[in-house]
Amino acid sequence: MNFKGRDIISIRSFTKQEILYILEKADEMDHMLKKHGSLSLLKGKILATLFYEPSTRTKLSFESAMHRLGGDTIGFSEAGVSSAAKGETLADTVRVVEGYSDILVIRHPMEGSALLAAEYADIPVINAGDGAGRHPTQTLLDLYTLRREVGKLDGLRIALLGDLKYGRTVHSLAHALSLFDTQIYAVSPEELRLPREIISDLRRKGVEVVESNSFEGILDQVDVLYVTRIQKERFPDPEEYKKVQGTYKITPATIERANPDLVLLHPLPRIDEISPELDNTRHAKYFQQSYYGVPVRMAILALVSGALR
Repeated sequence: MNFKGRDIISIRSFTKQEILYILEKADEMDHMLKKHGSLSLLKGKILATLFYEPSTRTKLSFESAMHRLGGDTIGFSEAGVSSAAKGETLADTVRVVEGYSDILVIRHPMEGSALLAAEYADIPVINAGDGAGRHPTQTLLDLYTLRREVGKLDGLRIALLGDLKYGRTVHSLAHALSLFDTQIYAVSPEELRLPREIISDLRRKGVEVVESNSFEGILDQVDVLYVTRIQKERFPDPEEYKKVQGTYKITPATIERANPDLVLLHPLPRIDEISPELDNTRHAKYFQQSYYGVPVRMAILALVSGALR
């Protein structure tokens, strides 16, 4: 498969075969990373990271991936330190920065921003999160985690818990899971249900979706519990956030009622959704999930640059 020059804007633009191909290449990257520590596939190449919103894992894992591949990085980590503070448009910033780099990664609070950036750039553009919309590389590392830690994607029973309205990670993941034989439990407060268009799309594709506002009674039925934080920054009204703040807490007592092989995931950062007491249990795989962002993003960068086929 040839990914050279391809933009990574939405997981919906990928076929099942393309996703599996990327996951296979991530396996290769992980193997070579553990064997050699670093590679030279992208020596002389520059990655630009345009982060208009805060980020720890996504930004640092992209930068780590680029350095592990032998390349360099430039960029900024908040809009206030860029010319956006002076009123520069996103289109102008993109046209300027593409002259300094070979690949561009963007995170922005506005949905559709990555697509807009891709329209103005002649280099590959990778969406690192656009508002409450899409986060395709997070989805790829989530799928990679599921395959590595659960051992399968087909036949998976997964519960998505928390903010399913504003959580872009679960939006992208739900679409990706629809390509596989999966059963999805969507657990959230009534105010934060998975958007109706996503539910309709999943069911149209034959995915069984069970909606609930409680995880009681399903933990012994699922292979994976994918927990998300309540997205405080997405709420237009702070009072509405307070109504759902701290709705769900996963504790050792919670896990006692679960499938003994349950895998517990979280895209992080967590606030108080998962007790730290669970961190060293066999269920907790969220820090491993975070690590997998490096080999997955190494594979993506190498593929879109044409250094890997």
